[in-house]
Amino acid sequence: TQPPPRFSEASLVKRLEELGIGRPSTYASTIQVLKDRSYVRIEKNRFFAEESGRLVTAFLERFFEKYVGYDFTAGLEDELDEVSGGRAEWQAVLESFWKDFKPRTTEVMEQKPSEVTAELDKFLEPYLFPAKADGGDPRLCPNCGLGQLALRGGKFGAFVACSNYPDCKYTRRFAQGGEEAANGGEGASLGTDPVSGLPVEKKTGRFGPYVQLGDGKDARRASIPKDAGELDLDLALKLLSLPREVGVHPESGNPITASIGRYGPYLAHDGKYARLASTAEVFETGMNAAVVKLAEAAANGGRPARGGRTALKELGKHPRTDAELKLMEGRYGPYITDGATNANLPKTIAPEALTLEEAAQLIDARAAMGPAKKGRKTAKKPARKAKA
Repeated sequence: TQPPPRFSEASLVKRLEELGIGRPSTYASTIQVLKDRSYVRIEKNRFFAEESGRLVTAFLERFFEKYVGYDFTAGLEDELDEVSGGRAEWQAVLESFWKDFKPRTTEVMEQKPSEVTAELDKFLEPYLFPAKADGGDPRLCPNCGLGQLALRGGKFGAFVACSNYPDCKYTRRFAQGGEEAANGGEGASLGTDPVSGLPVEKKTGRFGPYVQLGDGKDARRASIPKDAGELDLDLALKLLSLPREVGVHPESGNPITASIGRYGPYLAHDGKYARLASTAEVFETGMNAAVVKLAEAAANGGRPARGGRTALKELGKHPRTDAELKLMEGRYGPYITDGATNANLPKTIAPEALTLEEAAQLIDARAAMGPAKKGRKTAKKPARKAKA
């Protein structure tokens, strides 16, 4: 099952119109407030919820459920239209709203911050502490194995922490829920490096999860690739040891190395590079395969050999033609293919957010256009003879 695509400004406005929420004169200002207060961020014209946005939404849904419901908001919009049209008195509309809203706000404000946090901890339990496949306790601290995880409030916002603090200092970000939470959080200990004796931890930073060896300015760090699989001490030490020397090139006598860079796994030799298909290949590629891959990449201008490209994403079967749809990396950017038709991925759709239905629609639209027409060559006019 594919999740629905993330909202763009246009699709969000369309959805608000369908629900009867807001009016054309208020859509732009409403969206601007979300941006100004950092409740959301925009990446490639798509909305992504920030931690503050998630927390405010949870607070409102828990304590003011009636007032953030679609039906209530749409109904209030209709009442305001009546006021605007002179068919209702604004004092009466506000009095009716305030009669129920004021006692509710007073009731919430009388609660202690710790009580509000405890209520949010229960309300967000399915998101923060999803059930484990093995039936284990999802709140059990993965660091000490004794304490219980719970939502906490701090100077810099909400976070999840172990009940055994300060003996156990395990924490993770509030927005790190679901599957990500199951794989460990900020400060999750992976063990000790047998060579240096330094601790190895999994952490989460601005650019995603990473592993760290040691502490302070001398600590070594390495990003955790999405296809790394289950993270343990052995894999963490391998990532921290990169680049890996594959061997010495038989022609140049210089080393071939394998590593992971900004654009994924690769081989390097004398300033030349070749892409690798996965993180596993960084640690498994041998000398013979490395020499062949580097030669193929050199022959194809640094690109993988034709027919050997690896899909960025396997999307599944086209719902109408049953053709396998794949997201590929092309010379001019990512594109979708069904083996017969190629369709460029619009810049408004992030590759990681692309859904099967969106891909199918793009392929259908491109196929309907027919084959690309080649431009006709214009015959050159004969040069004029110079007059004597």
